[in-house]
Amino acid sequence: MDTGPLDTGLLAPGRAGCRAEAATGDTAFLRAMLDAEAALTRAQAALGLAPAEAARAVGAACDAVRLDTRDLALRARDGGNPVIPLVAALTATLPPAFAPYVHRGATSQDILDTAAMLVAVRTLEPVLADLDRTERALARLAAEHRDTVMPGRTLTQHAVPTTFGLKAAGWRSLVLDARDRLRAVRATLPAQLGGAAGTLAAFEAYGFDERALEAFVPGVGERPWDAAGAALRLPAAFAGELGLAEPALPWHTLRTPVADLGAALAFTAGALGKPAADVLTLSRTEIGEVSEGAGGGSSAMPHKANPVRATLMAAAARRAPALAATLLGSMAAEDERPAGAWHAEWEPLRDLLRLAGGAARDAAELAEGLRVHAVVMREHLCLTDGLIVSERLSAVLAPLVGRARAKALLTEAARRTRTGPATLAAVLTAVLADEPDLEELDAEELDLDELTDPTRYTGCAGSLTDRALERR
Repeated sequence: MDTGPLDTGLLAPGRAGCRAEAATGDTAFLRAMLDAEAALTRAQAALGLAPAEAARAVGAACDAVRLDTRDLALRARDGGNPVIPLVAALTATLPPAFAPYVHRGATSQDILDTAAMLVAVRTLEPVLADLDRTERALARLAAEHRDTVMPGRTLTQHAVPTTFGLKAAGWRSLVLDARDRLRAVRATLPAQLGGAAGTLAAFEAYGFDERALEAFVPGVGERPWDAAGAALRLPAAFAGELGLAEPALPWHTLRTPVADLGAALAFTAGALGKPAADVLTLSRTEIGEVSEGAGGGSSAMPHKANPVRATLMAAAARRAPALAATLLGSMAAEDERPAGAWHAEWEPLRDLLRLAGGAARDAAELAEGLRVHAVVMREHLCLTDGLIVSERLSAVLAPLVGRARAKALLTEAARRTRTGPATLAAVLTAVLADEPDLEELDAEELDLDELTDPTRYTGCAGSLTDRALERR
C-alpha cells in the first residue's frame, strides 16, 4: 500500500486544513531557513562584509533551489540538525566564486532559530485573524443575550442565576487576553545571530579577510575599516532584512523568546479551552442550553450531533501545557550552545503553533454558529423550585431575624422544598407561619413570589457585560 506523505494530519483533526498547519509544515520551515540564509548574505553585503554580487547570487539560489525535505531530514541525522545538509546542498548550486558566502560566519543554530521565529511570525498572522473573528462573534452573542437569564453553576450544581451574555463576555475576555499576549510576543520575536559561541568572532574575521581583497568596494583602501563595528551591527541588519526584532544579545542559551512564545501559545489554547468546556457541558442532551451550529455525526448513532468544535478545542487545551513545559525546561541550557535542550524545542514549538492555530479556527467557527436556547435556560431556572435564589432570601431575612436564624429558617425551607412538591415561596410561607415569635413578619409583605423569581436576581450581570464589551 502506498503510504503517501509521512504526516497528513490523520490523527490531528484539530489542525488539519487550518492555515497554521500549512504555515508550520516542513516546506514552510525549509523556506524560512532559505530566507534566513539569503538575508544573512544581504545583510553582510549591506555592511561591506560580502560582495553585493554574492548577495544577489545567494538570494537567487535560495529562491531557485529545489530540495527534498525527506532527504534533508535523513541527512540531518549525521549532524543532528537540518541546516548542515541544507547549507551543503545550497552551496553546491552556486558558482565557485560565490559559494563561500553561503552561511558565512554563522552556526546552524543561528539559521534554525531564526527560521523558527520567521515561521512563528508567519503562523501567528492567521491565528490572530481567527481570534479576531472569535471575539467579534462572542461580542455579538454577549450583546444579544445581555439579559438572557440562565442558571449559574458552581461545583456542577445550580448556584445563583446569571446571564448568558455575561458568560459570553467572559469567554471574549479570555480571547482578548490571548490575542494581546500573542500580539505582544509576535512583535518581540528576534533574529538569532552569534556565530559558533555567540561572540560574532567569525564575522569580524571574515570582515578583515574581505577588506583585504579590496575589489568589490572602490577606494576601500583609502579609509579606515572597522570590521568589529560592522560585525556588531550585523545582527540588527540581519533582523531588519527579515522583519524580525533585533536581538540584544545572541540567545543560543538565553531562551526567553521561545519560552515566551510557548507560554503565550499554551495560554491561547487554555483560554479557548474555557468556552469549549462550557459548551461541552451546556450542550449535553439533558441540559441542552446551547448547541453547535453544525454538530458532527457518529459512526454508529445516526441521531447524534456531537459538539465537535468544542471537543477539538478541549483536546488542544489539554495537550498544550505539557508542550510548553518542554520549552520552559529547555531554558536550563548549558554552556554557550547546548546539546539536547535546543533540539528538544523544535517539535513542541511546532505542535503548539498548530494547536493554537487549529483551536483558534475552531473557536471562530464555534462562536459564529453557536445556538443559544434561551427558553431551555429559563426552564432550568425553575428546576430547584426557587432554591436558586436562597442567597437573596438570606440577605433579605438576615436584617429582620438575624443571620443565624435566617440561615436556619432557609435551611429548613430548602429541606422541605427538595422533598416535597411545593415551591420555596410556598414552603417558606409555611415555615414562617410555624414560628410564633415571627408573627410580625407578613409573608405577603415580603412578596416571596417576587423574591424567589430567578430572573429578578442577576445582580450586576448586565452592567458587567456592558463593561466587558467596552474593551477592544
